[in-house]
Amino acid sequence: MTPQEIEALFTRADGSYLFARWGRPIVPVVFGVDDKTLGTVKGAIEAVVGLAGHQMAETDPELGVNCMFFFFRDWDELLEVPDLDRLIEGLGPLVAKLKEAEANQYRVFRFDEQNAIKAAFVFLRMDAELSQVPAETLALGQVVQTVLLWSDRAFTDASPLARVPEGDRVILRPDIAGVIRAGYDPVMPAVAQDPSHALRLAARVGREQ
Repeated sequence: MTPQEIEALFTRADGSYLFARWGRPIVPVVFGVDDKTLGTVKGAIEAVVGLAGHQMAETDPELGVNCMFFFFRDWDELLEVPDLDRLIEGLGPLVAKLKEAEANQYRVFRFDEQNAIKAAFVFLRMDAELSQVPAETLALGQVVQTVLLWSDRAFTDASPLARVPEGDRVILRPDIAGVIRAGYDPVMPAVAQDPSHALRLAARVGREQ
């Protein structure tokens, strides 16, 4: 990818550049799925975290769990989750906004004192559209969009995933995989707000190829 393409992945709609990665091991939990889908989601998390060279853990000393995936049929179900309103400020108005927009997915991030990611909440309303997406594809796509703080426009025109004709499989796009690996390089900052950061990412992606 060119530096300009990488910069676009972290340039928000207001024109500001913002990159952030996880600053602590990821401790996931998944709600609203059967055991088979649970295994699929956790497998996707392990694969992407391994690709990044990051870590997972059994518990987070501050939060217990810090990466929550919710699968449900109606946005109002979130209002019934105990204590979720304490974790997500303004949950009621957010649910009303998402219902009005007829949204089927939403992600909320929380950050530590250095502004690295310390928690993520992934909400998936399984409407007719999402219900048609294979569990492996849905899980991988959501995990990829949670492992870094991408721009709100990063994947509006192109998915981070690609279909492999052989075996009709879906994989993470190699260029996006390269950006994730570069973003988690230990010499790179956990948080960046200067677009020159994209040049450093591009240099590392280039060395991988």
